[in-house]
Amino acid sequence: MQHLDHEISRIIEMAWEDRTPFEAIKQQFGLNEKSVIALMRQQLTNSSFRLWRKRATGRQTKHLKLRHPDISRGYCKTQYKHR
Repeated sequence: MQHLDHEISRIIEMAWEDRTPFEAIKQQFGLNEKSVIALMRQQLTNSSFRLWRKRATGRQTKHLKLRHPDISRGYCKTQYKHR
């Protein structure tokens, strides 16, 4: 159970990070964007979820296809220690 809690915490952390695309979460944990949204809805308070959705919706850095070419990697440097 503790391992699962740690994974959920890490997914939430990655979802909040502006420069971490949903594709990176899918690659590391197997959850697509829709599943991440469902997890966030379940784990966060209503106000925190709305704040996150407003922040993440349409944010170019959350989707590899929308990213500027200068932002090439899918992970920030702090994520390498978790892989």
